[in-house]
Amino acid sequence: MARSCHAIASDGRVWLVDPVTDDEALDAAEALGDVAGVIQLLDRHNRDCTSLARRYDVPHLRLPEQLPDAPFAVLKTVWLPGWRELALWLPSQSALVVSEAVGTGAYFALAGRPAGIHPMLRLRPPGALRSHRPRHLMVGHGPTLHEGAAEALDEALARSLKDIPRVPAAMVRAYR
Repeated sequence: MARSCHAIASDGRVWLVDPVTDDEALDAAEALGDVAGVIQLLDRHNRDCTSLARRYDVPHLRLPEQLPDAPFAVLKTVWLPGWRELALWLPSQSALVVSEAVGTGAYFALAGRPAGIHPMLRLRPPGALRSHRPRHLMVGHGPTLHEGAAEALDEALARSLKDIPRVPAAMVRAYR
């Protein structure tokens, strides 16, 4: 499954979101400013958060309820036993960062659509995202959408239930 991570820069500070150790990507992030923190948006998405927080001597912010003095708001996306997930909303850039509930990879986006809801959340898609109209949709699995992001998110939420019959075939294709 395609994994994506993000570096969010603002005022000379950078937050690494659900990162993995990739020296080229980390060099690019460092060029944006000083790493201020490592954010883990999904309870089970530790990835390389702990080791990178140590590397940069910054806090590992696991499921932070709020991030004072940060350029984004924290949204409670999924809060169920066994699945705790937050999203970040960057109003200055109209950017939405979603770790797992929404993705753009083949495992999520069905029938040629640009984005989709995680297969395990299709019965109860994350309603907390409905009120956001992102210009940029940054996901944990698949490429970022820089065009048509709001429409893609709306369609993913609206088609969540209707696409359930297509999920098994998409899962098989994604793991071939």
